[in-house]
Amino acid sequence: MDYRYLKAFTLTAKYLSFSKAAAELKIAQSAVSRQVKLLEESMNEELIIRSSKKVILTKKAKDLLKSIEHFEVDVGEIFEKNQDKPIHIGILDGLLVNWFNPILAKYAQNYKRDIYVHVADSPALRRGIEDGVYDMIFSTDGFQSDLTSSLKLFEEKFVIISKEEINKKKLHEYTWIVFSELDHLYKLSKKAPAKKIVVSSLESIKALVKHGVGIAVVPDHTLSKNHKFHTEPITGLKNMNIYMTTLSYKNMPPFLKEFSKILQAN
Repeated sequence: MDYRYLKAFTLTAKYLSFSKAAAELKIAQSAVSRQVKLLEESMNEELIIRSSKKVILTKKAKDLLKSIEHFEVDVGEIFEKNQDKPIHIGILDGLLVNWFNPILAKYAQNYKRDIYVHVADSPALRRGIEDGVYDMIFSTDGFQSDLTSSLKLFEEKFVIISKEEINKKKLHEYTWIVFSELDHLYKLSKKAPAKKIVVSSLESIKALVKHGVGIAVVPDHTLSKNHKFHTEPITGLKNMNIYMTTLSYKNMPPFLKEFSKILQAN
């Protein structure tokens, strides 16, 4: 079947008139007749019986017209549902707890849309957005490609936290409490730690440090004004930028427009 000529057929069948179909398509009546003829030839089926007074649809034409009408209804339902489709968001744990939660709350109060929030490290987030697992991610990686687009949101600074004062030249002598093998402590020390605890929760990491278990590196914005940690500024480590990354849409979908409003207002 040559799908290019379905519109000419559909309108002719709808109006039972080549001239009315031509008027809607804004082409010559002879062009509509020719397109229907080419469709018939591609299907090796006669769809329309022509006469000087009227147009008659064959049984095959009536069946085809019903199928096209059902298809248009189904497509319309798909795109209507898409307006309310759930959003899958990937985010770093620290960003979720200390920055994103108020934004998420504001979004949930203003829009009726199911939201799924997934916590992962930066490499997993990048794989997730490229594989279509997430609709958007918030991480420290900004990457532009044919598939994805990143928007810088703000700059994030880091500090070392501990219960008591530490020797920054001997970080390897302390127990490290880290989120993953990509933690910033690995960039600050050339030597491996005497012991490490890997915890996929920033709040748990801070709680362990508060109990004197070890040291950790955290974003400074995750600490309250009345925190009881000893903090050490970090040198030799670049401040991190926080990015929102999505697929490279030509036309921004509704959920992105909604989130942009919330981010701009925050």
